[in-house]
Amino acid sequence: MSFTKDSAAEKAKKDLASRLKIGDGDVKVSSVSEKDFPDMSLGAPVNDEMSAQMISSGWQINLEADGKTYEYRADKYQLRLRNFNGTNHVV
Repeated sequence: MSFTKDSAAEKAKKDLASRLKIGDGDVKVSSVSEKDFPDMSLGAPVNDEMSAQMISSGWQINLEADGKTYEYRADKYQLRLRNFNGTNHVV
């Protein structure tokens, strides 16, 4: 799947709603900004993941739900949830 800024934000909303067991409408996109990440894992590697150490351009997607904030990172090829309950996740 190839992401755009908008499609990555929409997929992140649906993923977070599913993880929190709430409706999509209960998740708010607070910001989506272009960002350069330090590596191909978008600075959010999962357990024992090795990734190329080269700058990767994409988007940082900040969501709000139930009074908390959540950070997703995306590029054209992938979407990751950063530090959700102490771990990173590839969506």
